[in-house]
Amino acid sequence: MIALIDYGAGNVRSVHKALETVGAEVRLARDPDPLADAEKVVLPGVGAFGDCMDGLRRAGLVEALGRVVEQGKPLLGICVGMQVLFEEGEEMGHHTGLGLLPGRVIRFSFPPPSRLKIPHTGWNQIEPVRSSPLFDGLPSAAWAYFNHAYYCQAQPEHVLAITDYGGPFAAVVGRGNVYGVQFHPEKSQEVGLHILRNFVERVK
Repeated sequence: MIALIDYGAGNVRSVHKALETVGAEVRLARDPDPLADAEKVVLPGVGAFGDCMDGLRRAGLVEALGRVVEQGKPLLGICVGMQVLFEEGEEMGHHTGLGLLPGRVIRFSFPPPSRLKIPHTGWNQIEPVRSSPLFDGLPSAAWAYFNHAYYCQAQPEHVLAITDYGGPFAAVVGRGNVYGVQFHPEKSQEVGLHILRNFVERVK
């Protein structure tokens, strides 16, 4: 059973549908109780880092997510849900994250003459740099859908895949049973479903 975190601001409906499409039994978690029986947990995210953390605090889910990781249950963060896995974020002020991965979340900056737009919105390729069960059977140079103005400064050893947008940034991260994807798998068609299926079936 997958507990899908619903803190009031995530892209819950489409993630819920995508997980069911790949065969998962999904239970919405608006408080810590469903996490106790869950085999795995998914933390989606849409919006700002600080708003996401506020929603998790109001729902009593910050400490609960820490316990999930301590218990060894796989946790997958999506977009802002990936970003709050880190120690701090700089979106609209300084905000403390869950601290499950070391690192900061900072805004893209492209000095002239670059014409790259912020946010980074649209399709881009993900390039695995380390093996992971998330990538089992994934085609090379797979395309995924991104929509973000901030990116994660992760430790190099925790970067599982990169994407280039004015330079490489962490598109997929992982350490132990904690995983994060910066793109939206629920909007990434077959590639996104493939990665979610691997999380459901192959990540232990």
